[in-house]
Amino acid sequence: MARRVLITALLVTGVWYFSSGHFFTSRFVPSQLLPGRDTAGLSRSTAPLVLEEVKAAPEYDAEELTNISVYKRLLPSVVNVTATSLQMDFFYGAVPQQGQGSGFILDDKGHIATNYHVISDGQSNVAGNIEVQTMDKHRYKARVIGGDRRHDIALLQIDAPNLKPVLLAESHDLVPGQKVYAIGNPFGLNGTMTTGIISAIRSIRGPAGGQIENAIQTDAAINPGNSGGPLLNSRGEVIGINSLIATDPNGSADQSAGIGFAIPIDTAKAVLADFERFGHSRRPSLGIASLPIGPELAQQMGLAADSGMLIEQTVPGGAAQQAGLRGGQEQALLGNMQILLGGDLLVAINGQPVSSAQDISDIMDKHQVGDAVTVTFFRGKRRMAARLVLGEAGQQQA
Repeated sequence: MARRVLITALLVTGVWYFSSGHFFTSRFVPSQLLPGRDTAGLSRSTAPLVLEEVKAAPEYDAEELTNISVYKRLLPSVVNVTATSLQMDFFYGAVPQQGQGSGFILDDKGHIATNYHVISDGQSNVAGNIEVQTMDKHRYKARVIGGDRRHDIALLQIDAPNLKPVLLAESHDLVPGQKVYAIGNPFGLNGTMTTGIISAIRSIRGPAGGQIENAIQTDAAINPGNSGGPLLNSRGEVIGINSLIATDPNGSADQSAGIGFAIPIDTAKAVLADFERFGHSRRPSLGIASLPIGPELAQQMGLAADSGMLIEQTVPGGAAQQAGLRGGQEQALLGNMQILLGGDLLVAINGQPVSSAQDISDIMDKHQVGDAVTVTFFRGKRRMAARLVLGEAGQQQA
C-alpha cells in the first residue's frame, strides 16, 4: 500500500514538473533566449541605467567669459557682403559672378567698412551689384561711398534701422602676443569667431600690390569670407580689417595656414576720413624712396647719425624735392639689392624720430594732403631742417 502511494506521488510530481515548463527552460531553451540576452545574442543589463547629470548651470572660466562677451557684443555689428558682377564666358555670354566677404558697421547712418577686393569684380573695378546682409537676415542694397585699391579698403552705406556700430581702437601701440578675435563669414558660414594672438607687426604688399605698413599678422584662423571683417582686441574694439591670408606656394587651397594679415585700423581711419572729405583716398606723402638705416649700416657708410631713413630718390615734383631735399647718386650693393648713396639722412618729422617706413606711415596717418610738416635731416655731417607741404601718395612714394 505504501509503495503504491509512493509511485502515485512520483507520477504526480513528474507531470507537474514537465507541464510547468521548468524542464524546457533549464535544458532546451537556446542561450540567446535566456534572461539577460536579447534576440541578437547581445548582453542586456539586468540593472536600470542611471546617468549622473550636472545639477547646476555650467561655470565658465575668465577666458571663456571674455570670449563669450566679445562674441555676443560684436556679432550684431558684423555683416555679410555679397558682390555680383557680369563676366563674359567662352561664347561671349554674360555670366553672373558672385563673391562674398564680411564687413562691420561704423555708425547708425549705415556706413560699413570692408575690403576693396570684396566689392571688386575681380578686374580692379567695383562690382555692379553689392548687397549687405545683417545678422537679423535682412538684405540691403549697398552704395559705394569710396574705395582704395592700394590699401584694400572700401566704404559702403545702407539704409537700415537699429544698427549697432563697433568701437574703433588705435593700432599704433599693438605688440606681438596680444590676444585677438576675428569675426566674419568664412566660406559663407555666418557669425563665425576665431581667436589667436598678434604674431608680428610688419609691412606687406596688398592684393593690388601697394605697400601696407604696420600690417597686423595673426594666427587667428582667417579663411575666404573673413575678408573685410573686424580684428578685435580683448575688449571687443576693432584694431584692424582682416584682409589677407598666407597660402602654400606649392598650390594648396586658399585657406588658413596660421598666418593672416589685417590692415591696421589707424590706416583705415585715415583712408575713411579721406572718403568723407574728398570722396576718394588721398593719403599724404613725403615724396621719397628711402632706406632704413641702423647703427651698423650708419657706421659702414660714415653717416652722422646712428639711425634714420636714407633718401635714395625724391619723386619729381614731390614734397621733398620742392623743399630742397636730395636723393643719392652713387650706386652700391647692399647684399643683392642695389641702392643709391649720398642722399640726405632723414631723422625726424615734427620732432618725432623716424628710423623705419612704419614710423613714417604712423606720422602720415595723422596728417592730410596739404599739411605742412618740419623734417630734420643730415646732409653729410651738417644737421638741417626744412618745412614741406605733404603731397598725395603714389605707389612709389613714402
